[in-house]
Amino acid sequence: MPSSISSFISTFGQDTARKYMYDVTIPVPIALSNYASTGRNLKFRCDTATLPGRNIELTNKKIGSAPIEKFPYHSTYTDVTLDFIVSADMSERVFFDGWLDYVNPSTNFNFNYKSTYAVDLLITQYDLSGNKTYQTKLIDAYPVTVNQMDLAWNSEDIHRVTVVFTYTYWLNNNINPLSLKSLGQTVKQELLTF
Repeated sequence: MPSSISSFISTFGQDTARKYMYDVTIPVPIALSNYASTGRNLKFRCDTATLPGRNIELTNKKIGSAPIEKFPYHSTYTDVTLDFIVSADMSERVFFDGWLDYVNPSTNFNFNYKSTYAVDLLITQYDLSGNKTYQTKLIDAYPVTVNQMDLAWNSEDIHRVTVVFTYTYWLNNNINPLSLKSLGQTVKQELLTF
């Protein structure tokens, strides 16, 4: 028998998460300290963002005559796309152009060391009272794409620059690693006593 409508309604006892209640914190790499003021303003200029995804890659294994099973062997992380409203002086675009040029200088095209341009980027979700409810930390993040910005005589739209960031992995800052570790040990002990 399907659940009652009152059971469904009771699941909405608290408010729902809102897409617009977020901010993005992007530390400025030391090599780009000339752009520190632009970097501070990015939190307010980030027009759209995405919370990162994670995929667990699987491999098929067959043991004896048992059916084929899938086993995890690797995690992959999706790139994050951020859109920024651009100031009249184009400082946001200049900042990201400068960051890309520091990663791979157009004067010699020799890549710099990742440790000099990667930062830990934070994406934070808030509730309607302004309390932090969810936060991801992108470890060793840096831009890999600054998308084109279209110009048009027949448009009065404001400029936005879309930047794609890659990173090594992300952490959910809401998860307590100690409780996860103890949970894993509890499950392991229960399996041993079973």
